[in-house]
Amino acid sequence: MKLDSSILDELSRKLDAVLPDDLRSGKDKVEKNARAVAESVFQRLELVTRKEFDAQSEMLAQSQLRVKELEQRVQELEGKDTG
Repeated sequence: MKLDSSILDELSRKLDAVLPDDLRSGKDKVEKNARAVAESVFQRLELVTRKEFDAQSEMLAQSQLRVKELEQRVQELEGKDTG
């Protein structure tokens, strides 16, 4: 999943708000490192976007419906064999 940069921007703003003044001089370096760490963590979590999740959910629902249809068809065919 490509991480939404707005999430990292928000984290960066929050980090900037709590940094002491003496560390703000190295803010760019800290921000770059924090962004890299956050991206690494998010990648390891194997997150998916809402769009990807919704697409997979729809495919699952369609597959479940198709399985039910096929199960009914098999039952019908088995019923004809015994009858």
